[in-house]
Amino acid sequence: MGETQVKTAHPKGLWVLFGTEMWERFNFYGMRALLTLFLVNSLLMKEEEASLIYGGFLGLCYLTPMLGGFVADRYLGNRNCILLGGLLMATGQMLLFTSGSVFESNLDLAKIIMYSALGVIVFGNGFFKPNISSMVGSLYPKQEKTKLDSAFTIFYMGINIGAFLGQSICPLLGDVKDAGGIRDIHAFRWGFMAASVAMLLGTILFYFLKNKYVVSPEGKALGGLPSKNDASDFEEGEAQKANFSTKALIGAGIAFIALGFFFHYVVGQNLIYTLIYSSGLALAGLIISDTSLTKIERDRIIVIYIVSFFIIFFWAAFEQAGSSLTFIADNQTDRHFFGWAMPPSMVQIFNGMFVVFLAVPFSILWDTLRAKGKEPISPVKLAAGLVIISMSFLMIATQVSYIGNSGLLLVKWLILLYFLNTCAELCLSPIGLSLVGKLSPKRFASLLYGVFFLSNASGYALGGTLGSILPATGDKFAKAKELGIDLQAVLDKKVTLSADQLTLLDHHQISAQNPIFAGFEIHNLYEFFMVFVVLTGIAAILLFALTPLLKKLMHGVR
Repeated sequence: MGETQVKTAHPKGLWVLFGTEMWERFNFYGMRALLTLFLVNSLLMKEEEASLIYGGFLGLCYLTPMLGGFVADRYLGNRNCILLGGLLMATGQMLLFTSGSVFESNLDLAKIIMYSALGVIVFGNGFFKPNISSMVGSLYPKQEKTKLDSAFTIFYMGINIGAFLGQSICPLLGDVKDAGGIRDIHAFRWGFMAASVAMLLGTILFYFLKNKYVVSPEGKALGGLPSKNDASDFEEGEAQKANFSTKALIGAGIAFIALGFFFHYVVGQNLIYTLIYSSGLALAGLIISDTSLTKIERDRIIVIYIVSFFIIFFWAAFEQAGSSLTFIADNQTDRHFFGWAMPPSMVQIFNGMFVVFLAVPFSILWDTLRAKGKEPISPVKLAAGLVIISMSFLMIATQVSYIGNSGLLLVKWLILLYFLNTCAELCLSPIGLSLVGKLSPKRFASLLYGVFFLSNASGYALGGTLGSILPATGDKFAKAKELGIDLQAVLDKKVTLSADQLTLLDHHQISAQNPIFAGFEIHNLYEFFMVFVVLTGIAAILLFALTPLLKKLMHGVR
């Protein structure tokens, strides 16, 4: 009996990390559910501006972990970085609470506080995110590394329980409408306050339990100051660090600046998006230029790059959840769910819920296929994820083509969309993470995870750009009609408006022309959703076509 006990129980430290991460995700997802609605309703921004800020914010959240990981490895150690990150994030949420309290008397000040808040959260997230995941692995002795898959599944469920709680509690407090459907624009701050409290809880929990439970199998405290590490903290023969010549570093620096000019001036991206795209490409170039790489290592790294490129299109579609899909849930959806009118920011909750239900069935599916020798190699799973997300957007495009400017989308279609998106995410996100782990040479593992996260960041940035081309939703046509303007005729360029009428539309955050994407005018929601169908569909076809080549370059890794 005692024998099996030893083999099955996870170390208690896993539950401490699980709890800390759960509260952190509560804070992050709860705030994220409210952010775009807060920007539009309280800070009076246009939806397109809110989408760009949202994409940039999420992108930067995936850029700063590289800095956080570096600071932890060199200077502060994991646990100090987790405490620092937690306190910064709680502070950032309190700043959002402040912004949500002062906007009526001083809108400009509220905007400055909001930008500072997002900046503080971005840095807090950078210190927190890479350090907690890397500690999960260190809790297990070498002979139990097989447990890591189930440990990460448990950890992934912690993330999603936190997301679920955050996306239900913060909208209930912050996304409030009265019986007449009028929104209380002062309520957002209470959602931000709840997020701040959750983050403080998680940080306090970690602070008091870390010394007792977050320890290596031999009982040594994990994640202490790097200067205190001794030889036993490293795997055998692992001490070879990546060696970058000065020439390679200067080359990467020049490439970064050149790419920056290209994205900012030629492609016309804002500074944050430029930073995300150029740092990703420059880092990728730096790693591959390392002279110590063998041919097999280089081939495998190329596979990571190819996969990372395709993943960008997945996240760009997936992350419409917090921008364009939230606006559609708010403005053109019948949100009655079994007789209850759901707050629009809460519709995203189904993603986290489906992950909790589907994570185990999906891992059982892969195990069963593996036992029968029929498990597809990782790139095929990733391509399947792209096909599923393409189908989900095709379904929603078909639905919106029936409702026109005035009809309402039934909430069940958005729920089905999130169900399919979750299936796609489970084919893609955990698989992508484990693929990077399997393919990267040990000395580059953290840098290559950095490149992989930068592809997520680029996906969010692209998602922000695409979310900002959302055409007018039903509420805009209704509002324009109240103002005595036929918006459809204006968009079709059949009517020319006076300067006063244009100012009036602008004051009500309504655009007088259709958005343009890659030279095409987007006339309606159907065309908007078809952009995602085409992008993810083409990406899926290309990835399937490349599979034989990728299989060869992977040199036997599944």
